[in-house]
Amino acid sequence: MKLLVKGGTLPEYGRADMLVEDGVISRIEGNIECEGAQVVDAEGLYVMPGMVDLHCHLRDPGQEYKEDIVSGTRAAAAGGFTSVCCMANTTPVNDNAVVTSFIINKAKAEGSGVHVYPVGAVSKGLKGENMAEIGDMAKAGAVAISDDGKPVMNALLMRLAMEYGSAFGMTVFDHCEDSNLVNKGVMNEGYNSTLLGLRGTTRAAEEVQIARDIVLSETLNLPIHICHVSTKGGVELIRQAKKRGVKITAETAPHYLVGTDDLCASYDANTKVNPPMRLASDQEALIAGLCDGTIDAIATDHAPHHRDEKEVEYNMALSGISGFETAFALCVETLVHGHHMTMEDFVKVACTNPARIIKKNCGQLKPGMDADFILADPNEEWCIDARKFLSKGKNTPFHGRLVHGRVKETYVGGARIYKD
Repeated sequence: MKLLVKGGTLPEYGRADMLVEDGVISRIEGNIECEGAQVVDAEGLYVMPGMVDLHCHLRDPGQEYKEDIVSGTRAAAAGGFTSVCCMANTTPVNDNAVVTSFIINKAKAEGSGVHVYPVGAVSKGLKGENMAEIGDMAKAGAVAISDDGKPVMNALLMRLAMEYGSAFGMTVFDHCEDSNLVNKGVMNEGYNSTLLGLRGTTRAAEEVQIARDIVLSETLNLPIHICHVSTKGGVELIRQAKKRGVKITAETAPHYLVGTDDLCASYDANTKVNPPMRLASDQEALIAGLCDGTIDAIATDHAPHHRDEKEVEYNMALSGISGFETAFALCVETLVHGHHMTMEDFVKVACTNPARIIKKNCGQLKPGMDADFILADPNEEWCIDARKFLSKGKNTPFHGRLVHGRVKETYVGGARIYKD
């Protein structure tokens, strides 16, 4: 099968044509003619690699009332994601090869076509006590290990997971929070938490654990990946570690780039996320970290919930934001239209770097790469409407927000899986 994408603007190439043969990019040139190829008119659109999400929650198996692989991958495709890494906090927990295989097989049989890469658990049952079946999960197809949602408080267990995981080519993706310092906090500790009468979470809870992981990584000379960095101090810790040559990578999420704890003043539980949204100074540090390479990637931490779990008192609501279908627009609006980076820079943090971290042949548009790509209009204006989400999770604090940047079509292996 041949697919010819004509007249679009591609990162590094500018205006060019792209020829896809048998699911792989074969040529990118100024003008390509290919008899018998299916032609896709990309005139006026930006052609970029499909985004790679290092961190999401598909809730399948066991929590399908929140999301399942079918709805989740449809939402991912609509958001411009062609590969997603789903976390292990399912029911049962993905701490063994059986659950890992179930996720992969269901995604292939029933998913939208988006590549689903399971992230296995660090510990059995996410209890932080005994190491999960890391080797078996690796053989079944897991790409990393994480107890995301439940911090690994036991430093010895973290060390063993880093050592054992590295033997199978898997990095620990760590949710960095000291659960004792969190102390049941539900939002960022500071002026707004005091004003609203809500228990706050100190930024030290995140930064203490980042520092611990850096020490372990530096001591063992093994890689570590820090999930959803949200604080200025966390960015600086990672920056200094990278200068020393520590094998550390990190991600942040769109909601930390766009929202602050001012949003919590509404008591809308859709603003409740873990770690919490912070201050404008943290946003500035995160954006600077993305621009200078301290923060490697943007990941959604897509965390869909049922409305009954959000339409309750703030203290009782579950944490998380449904992020697949808003990530592209929120990031392009903030980073590109905000004049912090170019579209090519955005491709690096949304596509190229995440693919490198999980060692997959995607994230770039070059001959020989898998033809996972999207057509997007970075300038199209639209209004976020959670009621129209393909995800079962409608929980977003950005409903009604006017944004620029829209995904028009998504392709995996040269086959279209989504059209706006």
